[in-house]
Amino acid sequence: MTLPSPNLDDRHFQALVDEAKRLVQQRCPEWTDHNVSDPGVTLIEAFATMVDQLVYRLNRVPDKNYLAFLDLIGVRLYPPTAARTEVTFWLSAPQPEPVRIRAGTEVATVRTETEEAVVFTTGRDLSVVPCSLAHLAGWPAAGQATDRSGELALGRDVPCFTPAPVPGDCLYLGLSNPVPGCVLVLRLDCRVEGVGVDPRNPPLLWEAWDGNAWVACEVEKDDTGGFNRAGEVILHLPDAHAGSVVAGHFGGWLRCRLLEAVEGQSTYLASPTVRKVTAFTIGGTVEAAHAERVTEELLGLSEGVPGQGFRVARAPVVAGTEGFAVEVAEGGGWVEWTRVDDFAHSSATDRHFTLDPNSGQVDFGPAVREADGGLRLYGGVPPKGAALRVPGYRTGGGHRGNVARGALRVLRSSLPYAARVENRRPALGGVDGESVENARVRGPMTLRTLHRAVVPHDYEQLAREVAPDAVRVKCVPAREVRAQGTERVGSTGQGGAGQGGAGQGGAGQDDQTGGVRLLIVPAGRSDAQGRIRFDELKPPPDTLAMISSYLEERRPIGTRLTVEPPYYQGVTVVASVIRTEGGSVATDRLRDSALTALYSYFNPLTGGPAGEGWPFGRPVHSGEVFGVLQQVPGIDLVEDVRLFPADPVTGERSEATTRVTLDRHALVFSYEHQLRVREA
Repeated sequence: MTLPSPNLDDRHFQALVDEAKRLVQQRCPEWTDHNVSDPGVTLIEAFATMVDQLVYRLNRVPDKNYLAFLDLIGVRLYPPTAARTEVTFWLSAPQPEPVRIRAGTEVATVRTETEEAVVFTTGRDLSVVPCSLAHLAGWPAAGQATDRSGELALGRDVPCFTPAPVPGDCLYLGLSNPVPGCVLVLRLDCRVEGVGVDPRNPPLLWEAWDGNAWVACEVEKDDTGGFNRAGEVILHLPDAHAGSVVAGHFGGWLRCRLLEAVEGQSTYLASPTVRKVTAFTIGGTVEAAHAERVTEELLGLSEGVPGQGFRVARAPVVAGTEGFAVEVAEGGGWVEWTRVDDFAHSSATDRHFTLDPNSGQVDFGPAVREADGGLRLYGGVPPKGAALRVPGYRTGGGHRGNVARGALRVLRSSLPYAARVENRRPALGGVDGESVENARVRGPMTLRTLHRAVVPHDYEQLAREVAPDAVRVKCVPAREVRAQGTERVGSTGQGGAGQGGAGQGGAGQDDQTGGVRLLIVPAGRSDAQGRIRFDELKPPPDTLAMISSYLEERRPIGTRLTVEPPYYQGVTVVASVIRTEGGSVATDRLRDSALTALYSYFNPLTGGPAGEGWPFGRPVHSGEVFGVLQQVPGIDLVEDVRLFPADPVTGERSEATTRVTLDRHALVFSYEHQLRVREA
């Protein structure tokens, strides 16, 4: 807590007027008219107004001194962070050659009369690779893969699963080559053979091989009714889609797996069939950030003196993977200077500069007069008359970038063969720059930690400084082993969200002693029912790398540091409730309200008893479900509650239980709750 600022003069306007009138009575008794209509009183009020302003400015002196002190100890306002989302580029038609979408391609929202367009830029190159179907194979749950490519080439009806389908049966489709990050269209010619299944909700899961595990694909469209009629299946393949060998053939494989039917879902009594399959790519998806790229900007000419300062044209500067550099024209070429946090360790020969991202101020090293009267340079000085430029930087960021799903639909960069663009998920992670009041509170914390990470709170505080878009940060010892059955969404040094990838790597680091694990929970956005996508709980790789790099310089020597997301235990609630007799709430609306209550309570970001996110390690009891549902208006009685531990990646569920135990540093994740509403 900061010390209270003293009030150097607590007088205000009315007190000054009253004091002046008392002095008038003492020193000029013949002045008897003290009404506001008297010209002398008007002068008194005018002077009191001027004095009141001077008193206000005088009382601002402690604030100014305090802010100057914060500047001396190195407290700087944090810049805004850029929101991120994935944008999908749709081609006008399948192309015979790869279509390359370069990094820096700009997309934006629609500009209106009152609001400027919000611009996003892609962070890496994307190649929409053409492909075709090369192989088809069947793989029963209990058996080996069988090549069906010959039967398909002859136009025969190829069964997708075994004659009596069981969960785990798979239909494998081998593409001519992997298509990472692309939108794949499968045109299927099917007959009505898969009887027993609800064509509106078939128990099927599309997956693609990413080199380590099978990863679920997002289904954009499926009008085949579960392989029961001719139609199209449009899939979004993962960025890490890789080639593999199935049934003796190499290709970019994906599969359709038959799942176990859940409550309200029917399964196949006979296997569906396919007669013809055509595959091609029609687009691709890449990550974009709320930032515009500025290139080759001239800062000005050097005066050849220490302590020079320049400003970029478009502040604030948003952190990017390429970094921020300044180039100085020397010897007929451009020499790159290095950005540092301060000049404490800089000498006269070091080409260093500092950057204030909020204001865009670029400063070069100062000259300090020492005790013997000489001058010491902290950092080099650009030659007089030399031109200075910034090769490139990104500007933008802030809460304004958290746009809704489908808001990005304007393609600002010229891109051949592109028909349209869209963001299929809302943009998340945009945070405005830090306020002065927050910096005042942070000042004492900076003095306490001295920018060094020693105790767990120091790691958490420093991580929040460098990554304001992290909603929750928790520091735990690395030697503590996670509980079996939890799931992680990815970490630094590891890729993918598959079950195999999460089970590996973590145990090896947990066995080490003297290590620190920093768990990062990013900002996520729930839908209207309170659901949050599991992919949104994966922090951006550059955020994890930035935190790791920042703490690497501030950790004690010998401490091993791992920055990663926490483990998540999926939980499915299956409940039966009785609605209030004679209630006015419709059944469907009551079910939606109850599901919203469940998704909101069992939420890693906003759930839990305190509404501040599910507590780390807190188990899930069926009694809490009774309490949550009983508070929903329109529910008279909660009949039955069952909890199913679930894998949020594969969708597999364990046996029903009344208590789901979490590792002490794991969080809960709501996975496909189911609710049955009965009449009284």
